[in-house]
Amino acid sequence: MLVLSLQRELVRRGFLTEVSQVPFKWYPPEEIVRQALAWRLLDVTESNGAKIDLVIATKFPTFLAEHPCKVAWIFHQHREVYDLFGTEYCSFTDSKEHDEIKATIHSLDTKALSECRDRFTISRTVSDRLRKFNRLDSTPLYPPPPHVGRYRFEALGDFLLFAGRLDRLKRVDLLINALAHASSDVRLKIAGRGPLEGSLRELAERRGLSARVDFLGFVPDEDLLTLLAAARGVVYTPVNEDYGYVTLEAFLSGKTLITTHDAGGVLEFATTESGFIAEPTPESLGAAMTEAWHTSPARLKEMAEVGRKKVAPIQWDAVIDTLTETIPS
Repeated sequence: MLVLSLQRELVRRGFLTEVSQVPFKWYPPEEIVRQALAWRLLDVTESNGAKIDLVIATKFPTFLAEHPCKVAWIFHQHREVYDLFGTEYCSFTDSKEHDEIKATIHSLDTKALSECRDRFTISRTVSDRLRKFNRLDSTPLYPPPPHVGRYRFEALGDFLLFAGRLDRLKRVDLLINALAHASSDVRLKIAGRGPLEGSLRELAERRGLSARVDFLGFVPDEDLLTLLAAARGVVYTPVNEDYGYVTLEAFLSGKTLITTHDAGGVLEFATTESGFIAEPTPESLGAAMTEAWHTSPARLKEMAEVGRKKVAPIQWDAVIDTLTETIPS
C-alpha cells in the first residue's frame, strides 16, 4: 500500500516512476539469503532505453539493488533476525545454521544500506533499530496515512475499533482477553482478515464474548472511513510496530487511541494526553478500555484533538521533496 502510494505521489509531481518487484518469501529461513541476493543481480540503471536517475529502496531485501543514486526509505528490515530474534514471534532457532543466516542478513543490510546516498525511515523506531543493530544513522520521514484528506468525525459511538491484519504481531488475542477484564458494556469491532481469524473467533466464544465482539472481515475503504468516523475510540496494540497507520487514522478521525507501552512507532504519536496507554496484559489493557469507554465525550474530543494536531502536518509534499533531492541535476 505504501509503495503504491509513493508511486502515485511521484507521478502526480511529474516523475516517471516504475515499481520493481521480485517474488520473495520469508520462510524457510534457509532460503532467505538466496532469494535476497536476486536483488543484487537486477540491472536498475535503465528502463526501456532511458537512464534511471534514482532508486528508492524500501524494505528488505530491496536494499540490495545496486545503483549510483540509491536512497533508502526503510519501512522495516527482516525483523526476525533483529528485534524479534529469540521471541515467540520468530521462526529462527538458536542453531549454528540459523545464527549464520542471521549474521549474513545483518552483513548484507549493513553493506547495502551503507551504499545509499541518504537513509530515511518511516519512524524513529525503525531508525533506532537500524542504529542499534547496523550502526547506521538515518532520518525518520513519516508517511501520511492512505486516505489522507478523507478522514472525518461523525460521532462517539457505541464500539471500540480495531483495524488491521489478524496475525500474531498485532496481538488481537490480547484485545479479546482484555475485553473479558473490561466493563461489561464495552464492545469491540474487529475489521480485517488474516491467518488467526478462526482461532480469534474461537477465543471470543470460549471467553463468552461473542455478543460483544463483531468480526467484520475485510472492510472496503469507504466502510473503514465510516467505522473510524463513528467509533468511540480505536484500540491498537502491536508488538513494537514499525509505524502504524491506524494511529494517524484514529487521530485524523477525531478519536483517541488505546495502546500499550511496547507498541513501538505508535508511541511516537500517542501519549497519555491523546490516548490511554496500558501494560501489555489483559488486566491493564481491559482497565484502559474501560476508562476510555467511560470518559466523557468532551474529554475524548479534547484528547483526540491533541493527537490530530501532532499528525496533521504529515503530508506527501515533504516526503517527495526529501526523497528526490539527491537526483543529479
